[in-house]
Amino acid sequence: MRTALVIGTGLIGTSAALALAGRGVRVHLVDHDPAQARTAAARGAGTDQAPEGRVDLAVVAVPPAHVADTLAEAIRGGIARAYLDVASVKGGPRRELEAMGCDLTGYLGTHPMAGRERSGPMAATADLFEGRPWVLTPTRETDTEVLNLALELVALCRAVPVVMDADAHDRAVALVSHTPQLVSSLVAARLQDADETAVRLCGQGIRDVTRIAASDPRMWIDILSANPGPVADVLAGIAADLDETVTALRALESSDEEQRLGGAAGIEDVLRRGNTGRSRVPGKHGAAPAAYETVTVLIGDQPGELARIFADAGRAGVNIEDVRIEHATGQQAGLIQLMVEPTAVTGLTAALRDRGWAVRQ
Repeated sequence: MRTALVIGTGLIGTSAALALAGRGVRVHLVDHDPAQARTAAARGAGTDQAPEGRVDLAVVAVPPAHVADTLAEAIRGGIARAYLDVASVKGGPRRELEAMGCDLTGYLGTHPMAGRERSGPMAATADLFEGRPWVLTPTRETDTEVLNLALELVALCRAVPVVMDADAHDRAVALVSHTPQLVSSLVAARLQDADETAVRLCGQGIRDVTRIAASDPRMWIDILSANPGPVADVLAGIAADLDETVTALRALESSDEEQRLGGAAGIEDVLRRGNTGRSRVPGKHGAAPAAYETVTVLIGDQPGELARIFADAGRAGVNIEDVRIEHATGQQAGLIQLMVEPTAVTGLTAALRDRGWAVRQ
């Protein structure tokens, strides 16, 4: 791949352009808002000048509602050897293109499983896709050259290719991406009119659950509008679980011992199913989640403290497998949770205490 055209210079399009440009591909940028394309170009993502001839690959990175029309125009214009999109839904756009009578041998639907709460070219980064799954949805009609160019794009972005059927992809992202966004927003919405005293009690749990609720509503309306059925199906299952959970909680208020036992059993069932589901979420390097132990340390909110504690762990010969920080309300300090192999806990704890860290049991 020597040349590429990125149509749509938001977070995903500009990030892909930055990755390609950084690896020697001449990238041309176009957007319905020329100022946004100029911003992406100024960041080193390519040039906002039109290509002189046909490019090797056209990457359509526009909202799902506009994918089919944008692709159809590009395909009919013959602007590239191959065409792909990066929308978060795959079945709908392809069916729209088929209905338009487009030749789809040169098209491949893709979806990089990466993103941020922020949007636009200023939020883009060349390493956004590194190590992340990038779904490819080829069909029998997909030309081999197109698939090869798509695989080259994924490799240049240092992502991991995953081949799926388009409709299976849409059902999957409804479960693991689209529904979590709505559930996070629903929980965060409870805080809107909550008493300030309650809000001040927010800890790491509520922060974890509501993190993605900070996402751009306009972007998510576009995404959900393109995949409403599968998302509604998942939410219907959650709604049924919620109804049963509410019934179980009401039973715990009962004066009848049998009802209370039944309520406790209902709560235990949903919690245990949650344990089982959580255990299936891939852990480090895509493997099954490991049973790490946590070493909790009080850390000050000053420059260099994180680097210092990681360096001290390194000197102790301990690899930090994961890390979380819980900030203390109204204080210039917090608790850092270092996840390590169980066999490393004793040695790390002793080493950190020797170096003056306040390790919490």
